[in-house]
Amino acid sequence: MLAQNWAQAAQRDWAMKAHTAPDPQGADGDDVWHFSRSGADGTLRVTPERFVLDLRLGFLLGAFKDRIEAQLLHNLRDRSARPGG
Repeated sequence: MLAQNWAQAAQRDWAMKAHTAPDPQGADGDDVWHFSRSGADGTLRVTPERFVLDLRLGFLLGAFKDRIEAQLLHNLRDRSARPGG
């Protein structure tokens, strides 16, 4: 649920295209979200224990790496603190 909410926010707030697929390397129920937009792409691997975000930034967005990382962490903490998160 939290990963799905994150993907919806990424689509809405950052114009990301996102889709999910079962994780071929993980256990049953693990998901991988693939997302992309101009200047950024990556995956969010979701397991019962953790989220693993692999984000690759293009040249222009790379200049904002620290700010993007801080915002991503803030959003994830905020969403996980909500009821049902």
